[in-house]
Amino acid sequence: MKKLSEKEVEISKLTDFAQSLILIDTRIERCQKHRAETIVLIALSAVICGAETWNAIEDFGKSKESLFRERLPRFEGIPSHDTFSRFFTALDPMKFEAAYRTWVCEIVGDYKGHIAIDGKTIRGAYESEEEKECRGTGKEASDSGKYKLHLISAFASETGISLGQLCTEEKENEIVVIPLLLDQLSIKDCVITIDAMGCQKKIAEKIIEKEADYILIVKDNHKLLRERIESSMAEILNKGTSSRLDIFETEEKGHGRIEKRSCYCCIEPLYLAQMGREWAGLKCFGYIENERYVIKENKLTTERRYFISSLEPNAEQILENNRKHWSVENNLHWQLDVNFHEDYGRKKNTMAQNFSVLNKIALATLKHSKRKAPINRKRMMAGWDNEYLWELILHDL
Repeated sequence: MKKLSEKEVEISKLTDFAQSLILIDTRIERCQKHRAETIVLIALSAVICGAETWNAIEDFGKSKESLFRERLPRFEGIPSHDTFSRFFTALDPMKFEAAYRTWVCEIVGDYKGHIAIDGKTIRGAYESEEEKECRGTGKEASDSGKYKLHLISAFASETGISLGQLCTEEKENEIVVIPLLLDQLSIKDCVITIDAMGCQKKIAEKIIEKEADYILIVKDNHKLLRERIESSMAEILNKGTSSRLDIFETEEKGHGRIEKRSCYCCIEPLYLAQMGREWAGLKCFGYIENERYVIKENKLTTERRYFISSLEPNAEQILENNRKHWSVENNLHWQLDVNFHEDYGRKKNTMAQNFSVLNKIALATLKHSKRKAPINRKRMMAGWDNEYLWELILHDL
């Protein structure tokens, strides 16, 4: 199988996105020294170039003040770090997220491809009301550290861009949040993959209702279903009735290991009987087996994952979409952690959620820059080269 690559897309002007935020700026107009557009463009520029705190954004702005004075309309100087903090704390995260989705829709257009839905916990980014009241008093809240900010993202693997996100206080609440996120996205004719946490009948029903397809991983949260799939596949293979299976295999060698991936897809969902009929649109089931042989260690490991799907039985398509699912980890969550240090931020609640949107915009912008270099090098280059930075902001040079 060929190495999966992201489709090139044309990022729209960040100036247009920043200008759209004027409509959701709730500040009293007579008290506005700095326009929303100015605050957001300076913040985005700073994040693109490596800034991770409000102080760093202010310092960056001052170092580039002549650039912003020359190119931003109605420029009134660089806002203080407190102004940046207050602005993004007051900004309604749902409206900010809606503006982000509108911007993404202009970029990806009528997207018809694979979408991976997965959650990411931002450690330490949630602060309860009780913790706020105890701040600076020396007291410790009874629910201190109980909750964490958990963001659910829908990632378009074929463009490498997050289509949207919703937050919850705990990972366990993914079950409730995922249908809400699906409701807010245009997913018609897309293939949705979700790990075992999202293997829920209501989620499958919502995906079918939205005229999309799903591949859901089945683990012990649906133990009876997993056991039924396991026993049915064993029965089919033992009887040698391969006509009831569609099988596809790939093998790759590199980096001192050999990896073999196999998808066994049963084309007869009736094997699941009543249990299968409880899942909206279910058309096939089976398992994906990964074998990894490390040559130097002479070590073989095998992993098997069971699935159900609303797709027509096609082992090659299911295996390909299963591989694409991991792009949300490698090309979104890993980038946010390693290059943007999202896990180490000290921002809380609304501020953390809004800053996560800034990070995603910066990542998408850098990823689709025409210059060929790793993300971390592009960030340094943008910080050093004003013309390259402005090229990223405008995308029309």
